[in-house]
Amino acid sequence: MTEPRLLIVADAHIGGAPAESEAALLAFLDAAPALGTALLIVGDLFEFWFAYSRVIPRRGFPVAASLAKLARIMPVSMVGGNHDRWGKAFWREDAGVDYERRELRLQVGRRRLLALHGDGITERPGRSTWTHRLVGHPFTSAAFGLLHPDLGFGLVDRLSFLLSRPQTLAERERYAAGQRSWAETRLAADSALDVLVMGHSHMPALTEPAPGRFYLNPGAWLDEGSYAIVTEATIELRRFSPAEPPPHPTAAPR
Repeated sequence: MTEPRLLIVADAHIGGAPAESEAALLAFLDAAPALGTALLIVGDLFEFWFAYSRVIPRRGFPVAASLAKLARIMPVSMVGGNHDRWGKAFWREDAGVDYERRELRLQVGRRRLLALHGDGITERPGRSTWTHRLVGHPFTSAAFGLLHPDLGFGLVDRLSFLLSRPQTLAERERYAAGQRSWAETRLAADSALDVLVMGHSHMPALTEPAPGRFYLNPGAWLDEGSYAIVTEATIELRRFSPAEPPPHPTAAPR
């Protein structure tokens, strides 16, 4: 039997990322069956995504099509992020992706994982809190769906600063520290959880706050192709290079 190997990617921000970053992600998705047995995306795959009832966004189409193709070969799961938490029906019904807006539980061998993007956890009260509430409200999504796609996406381009993410190194480090503390508390409170996975901070992390219990952030794909691999025996942080052959497990057993 093939050993379960879960590939984990977060924060690619396709549509706002350089063309070479998108090309590398497409190469990664092509190579995924040789690298692992399943794929998990932990939010902000796109800079912005909205699946209209009859329209697929042009900016994200190559990646969406590649994911739909991959989902016919291996399990693909996705959690929404603050930039792309819309379109559950499309991902589930048309692309064959196991999608949840907020949290997703899955298993790698005997390891039990909880995945969430991580936004809204350690932000200070203020504009960011209200923005998350407004963007996540069902009325907002319904109203946006009535706009012509060119108008809707143009509006998002002008207001993208409201969909905030940590920008400076100091902001990212502060957010990463808050995430780690929150994750350790969540792990301690949930005995049915072995690995908690988050993105959003763009800071890779792998800690073991208790024996056999891990907090994992794969880092941002946007930053040099960061990703992670989880097996029943190991957890690894990696960087993908399209020129390299499929990697072999090198991490020490955990």
